[in-house]
Amino acid sequence: MKNSILLVFSLMSFSISSVAQQKKAIINTPGVHCEICKNRIEAYLKRQDGIISATVDVKKKVTTVIWIADRTNIEEIKAHIANTGYDADDVTAEEFTYKRLPKQCQTKIAVDSLK
Repeated sequence: MKNSILLVFSLMSFSISSVAQQKKAIINTPGVHCEICKNRIEAYLKRQDGIISATVDVKKKVTTVIWIADRTNIEEIKAHIANTGYDADDVTAEEFTYKRLPKQCQTKIAVDSLK
């Protein structure tokens, strides 16, 4: 019985300490405009170490990310988004990653052609 109580207490303290290390941020992702964009970013971020959840709001053009502070940081997360081909706050996607996006997700081409 004492071992059971000790085990439960240990598990509770572990879960409480991991919640305390979680961080949340909202990142501007202006290139997001459709469900394909949303799914690409969410799927890529969820595979990264330390990221608990990632939710893209297409209408607001933002990505909300919750992560474990000991495993990653906001700059790495922005770099991951840029690696998918989308700008993330002050981190710009490289041209070659942008060109790997599906044609319907390449919004910069449409904007550049209007100039």
